[in-house]
Amino acid sequence: MKPDNPLLKILACPLDKGPLILDEAGDALYNPRLRRRYPIIDGIPRLLPSSGEPAAGREHDARPAAQPGSGSP
Repeated sequence: MKPDNPLLKILACPLDKGPLILDEAGDALYNPRLRRRYPIIDGIPRLLPSSGEPAAGREHDARPAAQPGSGSP
């Protein structure tokens, strides 16, 4: 998935319904509030609660708190 994909604006975390961030490699969507990542397999985001994986502590610290222009602090 590419960072400019318009689908990213409407995808939400299945647990807290908040926005998700595309990770650096483009192979997962990340929720910084819950520190969970959801894989993207063959271009399809797996957004089931059971598909989410906990993100490592260092991985969370390296990520931005929100996407630029998302309106979140």
